[in-house]
Amino acid sequence: MPGVWRLAGAVAIAVIAGTCAAKADTVSYADAITVLAKDCGSDIKKLCKGLNLGNNRIADCLAQNSAKVSPTCTSTLASVAASIQKREQAQTSYKQVCATDMARRCNGVKGDGYILACLAGKTKTISKQCSQTITDAGWR
Repeated sequence: MPGVWRLAGAVAIAVIAGTCAAKADTVSYADAITVLAKDCGSDIKKLCKGLNLGNNRIADCLAQNSAKVSPTCTSTLASVAASIQKREQAQTSYKQVCATDMARRCNGVKGDGYILACLAGKTKTISKQCSQTITDAGWR
């Protein structure tokens, strides 16, 4: 779970800001930081007090103290990492998943942004897989 701990490094910024966010199927990096700040903020304050934010120091601190990290924080780290991975996968696979829909519904449209706008505007006429991929990618 090393990637999860790296993501936690950005949490300290949101802890300082004191923000909160609701969990979604997939989350943006900004929302991930907010959710992690909410669920891991007390662990960071307790276990990593006084550390500078840069160079993954917070993430390294949480990883080194993983036995002391709260179950809520550990669970949130895992679910946020999985959500971000799902979002990134959807963003890289949409052309393959939506190829048929792009050819049928957006034929002649050029440029990724215009194609995505075309697909997003045709929610009722594109395949469920394509629609879900666009949603998972965070483009809707």
